[in-house]
Amino acid sequence: MKILRSIFSVIVIVLAGYSLFTQNFEFMPYLMLILSFSVLLTGVIELQKDKKAFWGYFSIFSSLFVFYVSITMLLS
Repeated sequence: MKILRSIFSVIVIVLAGYSLFTQNFEFMPYLMLILSFSVLLTGVIELQKDKKAFWGYFSIFSSLFVFYVSITMLLS
């Protein structure tokens, strides 16, 4: 799961850099969707460690919010 989280993080950084330098924001919903998956994986990994359960749950809830926003942006 850590490898998958790293892949999602690299994709987010590349898309954010592309949007920043070209001022083209048409990929922003996809960026947010991949970001939500990355944060979701971070929350699951934190819950598996069972050290800081609060941050794991917080990451999962925030990823669900970002997922909702990205789906809303894709449909509009």
